[in-house]
Amino acid sequence: MQKAYQCSQCDKCFSTNYMLRCHIRTHSGEKPYQCSHCEKAFSDNSALKRHLRIHTEEKPYNCSQCKLAFSYEVSLEMHMRTHTGEKLYQCSHCDKTFSHRSQLNSHMTTHTGEKPYHCSHCDKAFSDGGTLKKHIRIHTGEKPYQCSQCDIAFLEKINLDNHMVTHTGEKPYQCHKCRMPFSRKSSLSRHLRRYATGNKSCLDSLVTLIPHTEVEEASSIMINGVLFTINQKTNIAKIMKDEHA
Repeated sequence: MQKAYQCSQCDKCFSTNYMLRCHIRTHSGEKPYQCSHCEKAFSDNSALKRHLRIHTEEKPYNCSQCKLAFSYEVSLEMHMRTHTGEKLYQCSHCDKTFSHRSQLNSHMTTHTGEKPYHCSHCDKAFSDGGTLKKHIRIHTGEKPYQCSQCDIAFLEKINLDNHMVTHTGEKPYQCHKCRMPFSRKSSLSRHLRRYATGNKSCLDSLVTLIPHTEVEEASSIMINGVLFTINQKTNIAKIMKDEHA
């Protein structure tokens, strides 16, 4: 498409007169489109419409892989990388790659040691804005993550997620060796660390007491997909070890 409208201030050309007029405002600084909710103003109407979604909480861009929705198309595009695993941004100092430029920028401070984000309440400084935002909640007392089942609120979402299992009873984290389930990832990590060194395995330590009525005629029993051998005198069952492992 031919671009017949050229800016008199620079070499840029545009396909419509409207686009040229919007561009000229970047030189003049004119911002005729004022937000009715706050003091911000914009050089073109489309930018104002995008901004208004902050106030209206409109999220027209829906993820096709999960239930999340976004106010801006670029936010959806960045989110989709969490599903595809695409990592476009590579660190020039090491081999790490990132899905978002902001993640790369935050990572770069680990090499430079830069901490440009300063707390206005104390002397602490941080390498990224997200960490500063969490830190400021210590001063303000803000706890934005509210439990829907009780009155408890938390500073961080991960703490809310850990708390929610006390209501649901869910145990999504399972040991790949003994199949023991845990409600928190940290509990699973502690379990794995306990048997990470030495000759003793969690399989050696895992025992369970089986009701007498279930073992009168049995020498083994299947529990949660795991085969146990049973001591007929004590009714204590131990996991059968895989001879081929």
